[in-house]
Amino acid sequence: MLAIFTDLADWVIYNLCGLLPTDNLAQSLHFFIEDTSKILVLLVVMIYVIAFLRASLNVEAVRNYLQNQHRFFGYLLGSMFGAITPFCSCSSIPLFLGFTTARIPVGITMAFLITSPMINEVAIVLLGGILGWKFTLIYVGVGIGAGMMGGLLLDLLHAERYLQPFLRDAIPENEAVDHPETSKLKLDRMDLTSRHKFAKDELTTILKRIWKWVFIGVGAGAALHGFVPDGWISATLGAGQWWTVPAAVIVGIPLYSNATGIIPVIESLLNHGLPVGTAMALMMSTVAASFPEFVMLKQVMQWRLLGMFLVILLILFTCSGWIFNLLWL
Repeated sequence: MLAIFTDLADWVIYNLCGLLPTDNLAQSLHFFIEDTSKILVLLVVMIYVIAFLRASLNVEAVRNYLQNQHRFFGYLLGSMFGAITPFCSCSSIPLFLGFTTARIPVGITMAFLITSPMINEVAIVLLGGILGWKFTLIYVGVGIGAGMMGGLLLDLLHAERYLQPFLRDAIPENEAVDHPETSKLKLDRMDLTSRHKFAKDELTTILKRIWKWVFIGVGAGAALHGFVPDGWISATLGAGQWWTVPAAVIVGIPLYSNATGIIPVIESLLNHGLPVGTAMALMMSTVAASFPEFVMLKQVMQWRLLGMFLVILLILFTCSGWIFNLLWL
């Protein structure tokens, strides 16, 4: 089925535009058209289907359930809930606020915040096509494990002490408080028409938020695919030196994209010889440790907690990249 997008790109570039396959511009444009059309179609289908299935989700019930579980199980559930919510790092923050004001331990909310931007249904489909399903499942496991480990470490550090005072003081003693961003998800006993409307609205909202990052991400990937000399990235970061993984993590911080937008870039880097672990470390850092996210989090976290969160993310992503490189050898 995915061959349809290759055929479309072939027709536009080689038949309609008359470019030659050996031209750098042709290779870039072919990559851009093929991946953009493929990603947008997958986005429409997958987001609608997942939203339709989630249309009866009651977020307050999820929060209350997490609050009453064993802490380790809470980390697992928080990470898994993050994995099934199609949010980027910034759009996960409203739910993070809702969890925090519901008196769910900060570690569980952090597990959600770490995992949510790293894993989503579209990223899984795209990674499966690039790296195979076995490695993609390992990535999902590592992403969930990273969320759990980050949550545990932040709980051990008593991170709740370093929330901004207005948020810490607003946490009630004995009852959960609804957050306006999460109240719209309380949709019990919906009929098919209501579920369709919810799924369509969610699809529209998410597409409006991320479509530009798809074009930016694919555009960057297309430029790399067509114009970066073969072997340049491999010679710079691709020899497997230990320092290339933390270097990739640091490079990813100034960038901002969701997993869907960065995967085409990762595909190009892999095609140019970058080791899988180094590429995955760059991807995880880009989607889960961006500057815009930290600007938003500064509104609810003190500098000390923000620094803890950043350091933990850098360590987790670096270790994950080293593990991926070892597994790929």
